[in-house]
Amino acid sequence: MKSRRKYTTVSIPITLYNRIKNLIENTGFTSVSQYVTYVLREVVSAHEEARYREPFTEEDKKRILERLRRLGYL
Repeated sequence: MKSRRKYTTVSIPITLYNRIKNLIENTGFTSVSQYVTYVLREVVSAHEEARYREPFTEEDKKRILERLRRLGYL
């Protein structure tokens, strides 16, 4: 038995809807809703990933500390 997905409605301006509709012509997207869902999943995923990512890499930290040393702060 297939599970049924639940959906809700999100409103966007008609002009944006029409721009997206034109953008997805001759692509694999069959509807504006399908495209918008894809884009929102990508954006949300990126934000979730960024939330848990360390703001600076170890290399960044080394460069910052070296710069502070050269400036005489350390």
